[in-house]
Amino acid sequence: MKIYNTLSGRKEELETIEPGKVRMYVCGPTVYNLIHIGNARPMIVFDTARRYMEYKGYEVNYVSNFTDVDDKIIKKALEEGVEASVISQRYIEECKKDMEAMNVRPATTHPLATQEIDGMLEMIRTLIDKGHAYAAADGTVYFRTRSFPGYGKLSHKNLDDLRGGNRALLVSGEDQKEDPLDFVLWKPKKEGEPYWESDWCQGRPGWHIECSVMSRKYLGDEIDIHAGGEDLIFPHHENEIAQSEAANGKPFSRYWMHNAFLNIENRKMSKSAGNFFTVRDISEKYDLQTLRFFMLSAHYRSPLNFSAELMEAAENGRSRILTCVENLKYLAKEAGEETLKGEEEELLREADRFRLKFEEAMDDDINTADAIAAVFELVKFANTKADASSSKAFADGLLGLIRRLTDVLGLIVDKQEEILDADIEALIEERQAARKERNFARADEIRAQLAERGIVLEDTREGVKWKRV
Repeated sequence: MKIYNTLSGRKEELETIEPGKVRMYVCGPTVYNLIHIGNARPMIVFDTARRYMEYKGYEVNYVSNFTDVDDKIIKKALEEGVEASVISQRYIEECKKDMEAMNVRPATTHPLATQEIDGMLEMIRTLIDKGHAYAAADGTVYFRTRSFPGYGKLSHKNLDDLRGGNRALLVSGEDQKEDPLDFVLWKPKKEGEPYWESDWCQGRPGWHIECSVMSRKYLGDEIDIHAGGEDLIFPHHENEIAQSEAANGKPFSRYWMHNAFLNIENRKMSKSAGNFFTVRDISEKYDLQTLRFFMLSAHYRSPLNFSAELMEAAENGRSRILTCVENLKYLAKEAGEETLKGEEEELLREADRFRLKFEEAMDDDINTADAIAAVFELVKFANTKADASSSKAFADGLLGLIRRLTDVLGLIVDKQEEILDADIEALIEERQAARKERNFARADEIRAQLAERGIVLEDTREGVKWKRV
């Protein structure tokens, strides 16, 4: 299994610190609002990477944080006249709802920045003691960027070039810095902001220190994989490396994975451009399983363009898989024979080659686009080879293979059975009885009643089928 490592700029064989175990940290969202579809891409991509590593037999310790103290959270809290924790907790819960709807599994641990302040203070003290950080007169603590020789190795940026014009590291209080490139580890409180006591001032942590501390606490000084969106490479991940390696005296992460940007109809997503969509917005138009399918239809390192046309194509593609699964379930249920017959055993061996193609794609830097193509080939094979004469074992064999591969992708292929209210069930039974008695007026009346409640009935040869609309 190979992973493209941003640090080296090439694909590398996955060799973990502990054989059979993966320590993986994924930067989570800042919880000041509903998550947008740009947030959804790393959630879906790295959830899929985790699923595949577990499929391969790895035990994955997957940590993804919530940044629950931030300028945007504080601003929203002041606007609403509530504590910042009220805002962050509200949107953590909303984020978890969206994750569940996208079938993104909960992390092994979801740490909160505000619950890890003691660890941050400890790491900052260590950095000061080692000469990598210093406190300014007002209590702001800065990291001495030039004290860490490896700075720039992830983003492949040169320190002198950065000083010449890059503003990404600059913050208020520039005159207090020893060097313009030094960045904040701790900053003094402002009026109305939450704060914590420290050796330097009443204040709160800088953004970058959070992940270094949470990663160390829950995964150890050294981890296998650190992941996030490509916008985090610099300065966030670059600063994490500097802090962690300067404090711990060890390499921070073996592999760095970054997903590319998501554009909206070939433009960068932004509120000012009027093309900003939350996951909740998308859920009003599409099943979020379709959004997941869409996100995985391109390689995670390739830019992805979101549009209504591409979402429709994703829905059609997902429907092909769902239809195949339903057909196989029907064939298995109606099959006359339980055991394999004739050439079916050989056909199942032939079908297994699609599993091998799927694994080959996923082994090649989590290439979900090619993995989905292999699933489509399996679906085509199943549609061609399974029919009314097939045995239950053959239909179940194909069904099991499709389920196994789509589960790695986090795609739910079995329709959820809905439970009708008792009164609706009674109405359906009453309608059936009315039809037997040839009381078609009453039968039609009941159909109309159910339609008003969003239940559509279909009379088929197999009996009455229904669906919600």
